[in-house]
This record gives sequence, C-alpha cells and structure tokens, in this order.
Amino acid sequence: MKLKWQALLTAVMLLAAAGMAGCGNSSDNANGKIVFASHDAPSNFVGKIYDGVTVKAQQMGLEVELKNAGMDSNNQIDQLKEAIEQKPKAIILLPMDGTSIIPTVEKVNDAKIPLITTNRNLNGGQFAEVMSDEYQAGQLQGEYMAKNLPQGAKVVYLMGEPALEVSQQRWLGFKEACLDKRPDIELLAKAKCDWSEAQGVRNMAMWLKVFPKIDAVVSANDNMAIGAIKAMKAAGRNQGVLVCGCDATNDALKAIAAGDMVMTVEQNADKTVDAIMELIQKALKGEQSTEKVKVPYTEINKSNVANYIK
Repeated sequence: MKLKWQALLTAVMLLAAAGMAGCGNSSDNANGKIVFASHDAPSNFVGKIYDGVTVKAQQMGLEVELKNAGMDSNNQIDQLKEAIEQKPKAIILLPMDGTSIIPTVEKVNDAKIPLITTNRNLNGGQFAEVMSDEYQAGQLQGEYMAKNLPQGAKVVYLMGEPALEVSQQRWLGFKEACLDKRPDIELLAKAKCDWSEAQGVRNMAMWLKVFPKIDAVVSANDNMAIGAIKAMKAAGRNQGVLVCGCDATNDALKAIAAGDMVMTVEQNADKTVDAIMELIQKALKGEQSTEKVKVPYTEINKSNVANYIK
C-alpha cells in the first residue's frame, strides 16, 4: 500500500512539473511584446496592417505596442531607442527616414531584437522586409493608360515623396509601361505631393490654369487622386479625364463606382500581415531573418469594383 502511495505521489509531482514547464513556455509568449514603430498614425493601408498584426498577435498571446513618430524622424529615433530598452520579441518598423535611422537600427541589431520593415524603405542595417510590389503598382496603372488613352493624350503625374523607393518604383513602373511604349502620350507635368489630398488639390488646380487640355491624371496614391478630382470638379473640368490611383481606399472605390476614377490598385493588407506574422513566428523561435518578401497588387476598375466596396 505504501509503495502504491509513493508511486501515485511521484506521478502527481511529475505531472505538476510538466504543467509548470508548459506554463513557463506559455508565459514567455504571453508576456511578450511586439513594437509597431510607425512613421505616422496608422491609417488606410498601414491602418489595415496594424489592425491585422494586432489581432493575430493577440491570438498568439502577444501584446502590440504602437509608437507613432508623428512624421518626425528624430522622434522615431528616440522611440526606437526606447523600444530597445523594452526588449520586445520583435520590432516592426515603418521608417520616417530610411537613412538617418540606420545607426539606431544597428543598435537594434546589436541587441539581437528581430527587426521587420514594411511599407517604407530602410537603407541599412540587418532586417527582414515585407513590401508590396511597388513597380507592379505603377506598371498596372501604365498598362491601363496605354490601352485606354487616345492618340496624343496629355497626362499629369502626382508623386508621393520622391526620396522614397516606393515613389520611385511606382513612377518607374508607370513610365515604362505607358510613356516608353506610347511615345505619342505627352507628360505635361509631374509634382511632389507627399501623398497628401490637399497637395493633390493644390497642384491640380494650378495645372488646370496652365494647361488647356488634360486627358489623364496618374497618381501614386488614392489620396492625391481624390484631391485632383476635387480640383477638377471645382473648375468644371472633370468630364472625360481618366484618373487612376493606388491603395484602393474606400473613397477611391466609391469614386470608381461613381465614374470619377477609372482604376486603382490594391495593396493586399491581409497577405502583408500573414507574411509579417510568419516572420514573427520565426523570431519567437530565435531566428534572425533577413528575408525580403514581395506582395503583389490587384487592379480594381469599373468591372470589379463592386466586389471590393464595403
């Protein structure tokens, strides 16, 4: 009888030890934190990424802390230094300035904290990257315009931040797919609009005073395209002008349905989130990935916009 009680007691102790070990592993993840260091308050596409990462991280027992730099590169540097002190499981970084932040990124590397960038380019240090295929975005815009613009059409182009690779790649994709293949199409003007609707309004209003004929507006994002549409409506010159954008925002989708825009291209936030979370999983296993992931775009026009409007 005594032997039976000893055996039972031993079994209970083993089970308890296993349970405590299991709880310890769970606690490591449950108490873990991911820092989402964004150049600005998450909205539109970035907002979808932040929301998606937050939901999936919570399902894994992880907390996501947002650090919003408010479009201030020095502020972001300070926030990244603060994140290093917090020793998170990983940092997701959307750089305000992909060059000035490099020394701080190197400190993240020295601290052995896995770093993942998305949406905006980082120009140095060790990191994994999940980016939409920005060249393809411009290429889809260019192919649409090359196919649908009349002979001798006149076009204006609204650019984001010229120093960013995303801006450069979207422009290059459009140029090679449209202007290089249709030399009869004339580029009247190209302007830096910093992704801003207000800048889209301002530049378009100026161009409408300078150019008697504009056949198309190609915009590196939907915000600027919506701004251009507002300027054209105010001037009574929106009829027959082909306007395309990028991001598939709700305003752009509604504009396509209403006939004010002809197309946009969608960045796939869900696939971007999935790719980021796969890298997070590797980080939790102690892997320091430098993988570069490209997420393809999808064209949205009058024929399929109803499938995307919420």
